[in-house]
Amino acid sequence: MRYCPQCTTALDLQQIAGRQRPHCSKCGYTYFEDPKVAVGVVATKEGRILLIQRNHEPKMGEWSFPSGFVDAGERVEEAAIREVREEAGVEVTLQGLLGVYSRSGERVIFIAYAGEVVGGEAMPGDEAIAVEYFEPHNMPAPAFPHDGQIVLDWLAFIDRLRS
Repeated sequence: MRYCPQCTTALDLQQIAGRQRPHCSKCGYTYFEDPKVAVGVVATKEGRILLIQRNHEPKMGEWSFPSGFVDAGERVEEAAIREVREEAGVEVTLQGLLGVYSRSGERVIFIAYAGEVVGGEAMPGDEAIAVEYFEPHNMPAPAFPHDGQIVLDWLAFIDRLRS
């Protein structure tokens, strides 16, 4: 951000709240870059995990969980259900939270849920090339760094449900 959204004065960098941040010397406005929140679902049917082959960057052509950004004012659970519907054509019921994943220096906070497919026929939406179900121990290489940990967290979640 180069100009103040309140008074249009050019912003300069100042040390504020422990970091260099764009700041307006005229009106006192400080720009804080907020993170983006994304959600994904490890959606299963008969013990197999639903994955989509991505039709957009980043990681176009690679396999991942149905996922996407939460819209402003949208509950994260509703966003998770919506993303599965939009990308894979199926309806899910969320079973529980698997975890919240973030990395230093990255802007996206990723929230993963376990879910069960309860309706619809798996078919690719606009953001998917293909949709397939995979056995948990025979899945394609994960697209994103957190995907492997999400699968491990899902396996632990399933073990807790069974005991």
